[in-house]
Amino acid sequence: MGLFKVSILGNGAAVPTARQHPSSQLLQHNRKKFMIDCGEGTQMQMQRFKFSYKNMAHVFISHLHGDHYLGLMGMISTFNLFSRQEDLHVYGPPELQDVLNLHLKVSDMHLKYELIFHELKEADLIYEDDRLEISCFPLKHRIPTWGFLFREKDKSERNLLKEFVEEFKPGLEQMYKIKQGADFITPAGVLMKNKEITYHPKPLSYAYCCDTVYDEELIPVIQDVDMLYHESTFDQKNEGIAADKFHATAAQAAALASKANVGKLLLGHFSARYKDRDVLLNEARPVFENTILSREGDTYQIG
Repeated sequence: MGLFKVSILGNGAAVPTARQHPSSQLLQHNRKKFMIDCGEGTQMQMQRFKFSYKNMAHVFISHLHGDHYLGLMGMISTFNLFSRQEDLHVYGPPELQDVLNLHLKVSDMHLKYELIFHELKEADLIYEDDRLEISCFPLKHRIPTWGFLFREKDKSERNLLKEFVEEFKPGLEQMYKIKQGADFITPAGVLMKNKEITYHPKPLSYAYCCDTVYDEELIPVIQDVDMLYHESTFDQKNEGIAADKFHATAAQAAALASKANVGKLLLGHFSARYKDRDVLLNEARPVFENTILSREGDTYQIG
């Protein structure tokens, strides 16, 4: 159903360090890009890893702890210095609009583009185009916090089987017709039914859960998603600290992934205390085998 991937710009918890940066991700679906959280230094990470701002018009802020939004105003300012013309949509807690307006006022900044703010509510469909839906849902943290669910729409267009394309090498016009349901006649005159040479692609999905305690109420929300990014701030030895700070352990993230039957678990939001993050991975994998540690600068294909 097209290009669907997420790139990690920052996966650290709380304060930035020389080893890790605060939360931010860049999700791409076909030609469109969506930023999820924008911690301090996000625009520097974009430059470091050579990610382009082109076709990025939507920024989703999960909550108003600094490690998730302090890079936003700097990025807005940079866009203005670059004479951006395209509208920028920002989705976040209602108080974020006051923060942005105050920054613009005290700096006497007059944007050359339209900044459009969307207030997050308890659970809501917040974005939709012809191929993708994005919803927000509440997480359990110290302050109001939201997760985000990116889900492809079911499309009627079919995909061609790789073996068929490699053997018969149909032209672009033929491929288009077959995707729309046409049959195919081989050079030898053999009729191949559409269902024999195509398949119906499964709509893919990605869920972002950061910051939150272990919460089984999330299971029906993230059920069967292809990839789940879930915070894993602490190991099991620090489970008590995790609960006090409204965070989760890697093993808890894995337990949630297992109960929700997700395809793959991507761990992140790591405490700076872990120089070797394998301790987190080693606690998660026995609970949910298809678990990986997120790495800054890396891109993960969804599905």
